[in-house]
Amino acid sequence: MSAETISVSSLAQGIEAEEALAAQLFDTLRDRSRSTLGVTRASFGEGEQMAHDLMSELGDRLGLEKRVDAAGNLYLTLPGRDRSLPAIMTGSHMDTVPDGGNFDGAAGVVAGMCMLARWVRAGRSPVRDITVMAVRAEELSWFPAPYAGSRAAFGLLQANELDECTRPDTGRTLFDHMQAAGFAPERVRAGEKQLDPQRIHCFLELHIEQGPLLVQEKLPVGIVTGIRGNLRYKHCRILGQYAHAGAEPRRSRRDVVMAGAEFVQRLEALWIDLEEQGKDLVCTAGQFFTDAKVHTMTKVPGELRFTMDIRSQDNSLLLEIDRRLRGLAQEISARRNVLIDLGDYTNARPGLIDTALHERLLSCAESLEIPHVAMASGAGHDSAVFSQQGIPTAMVFVRNEHGSHNPDEAMEIADFTQGLRVLIAAVEEIDGQP
Repeated sequence: MSAETISVSSLAQGIEAEEALAAQLFDTLRDRSRSTLGVTRASFGEGEQMAHDLMSELGDRLGLEKRVDAAGNLYLTLPGRDRSLPAIMTGSHMDTVPDGGNFDGAAGVVAGMCMLARWVRAGRSPVRDITVMAVRAEELSWFPAPYAGSRAAFGLLQANELDECTRPDTGRTLFDHMQAAGFAPERVRAGEKQLDPQRIHCFLELHIEQGPLLVQEKLPVGIVTGIRGNLRYKHCRILGQYAHAGAEPRRSRRDVVMAGAEFVQRLEALWIDLEEQGKDLVCTAGQFFTDAKVHTMTKVPGELRFTMDIRSQDNSLLLEIDRRLRGLAQEISARRNVLIDLGDYTNARPGLIDTALHERLLSCAESLEIPHVAMASGAGHDSAVFSQQGIPTAMVFVRNEHGSHNPDEAMEIADFTQGLRVLIAAVEEIDGQP
């Protein structure tokens, strides 16, 4: 079969070799990055570098072109016959959270490499370049700079992020870690673009689902409708007054825990109301605590701190919620004689999925008779950065037991193979189209 006539039907030839390669790569990644509970591949650390080296070595065996950019992102390319055409790109990140699972991020890079191995094994030459990108530093656990690697690739990482974001286990800055690894953070600081959006035809990312929907629905594959953006409030606090737990009557108390409890209950009521209206929304109070050094069992608490993470595919809804929450804070503050200060927030805008690519992925899954569902991505992904650069972007999710960011990630290789089949079919259809 010629490259020009490759279609979904080519997958009927079997995918056992790619499945075996994937299993081998996942096993090697796990074996080489085991930690106390799970696996640890720290951003700009030994584990992440090991993973990049593993993919680079495979790229060498496959005869792929290789490039490492100023931020350390790795690009492995199967050259197309017409190199003037913008490239098809796929990939994901290789780092993990501390003591995390083996598949978050890595599944997308492994899928891309298995796809290129299939093309090389069959002696097929694509019309346009096909590039797998292994992205650096996606996980916020290591540096509080969202999508550090992919943003650096587009010249979007800010100087203060390089100089002020430190890794908690080393105390060293992102700049220092990037420099020590042999890359060029001064070029990143200057905003030098490592990728030109005009040279990218589309970006497709395969990723494990990090929630329970596919497990609950007993489906191996999800086709993503959008990547939720977020509001993150890192420094919320409530100030009241410490008092004696037995002597202070209710009417004069300035109890911050009671005020905080009411606030988060009202947040949940707002969430339920908007959800019933069909709005896409998830809300989390991730931290909620008094100061154990000051507050005791026999004191009315006088200070409370908390965080909020609010996500939606609709950024206008997120901004509306901020306005409503600040109104709630004022109302509860006045009634309970406390001060609820939500502080500033950061706003990561939603990642828009390209409609045509989304429909193509759905069509490929249907043609291959792979059970699937269209679904939102609650977690953020590097795909969002590509989408925000105007690059047509889409995602495939693969079923994964026990959620993510924990050692118990349990993606079955059979489910991964179904997601891989959808990815391959879509790329084969896209290749060579104007």
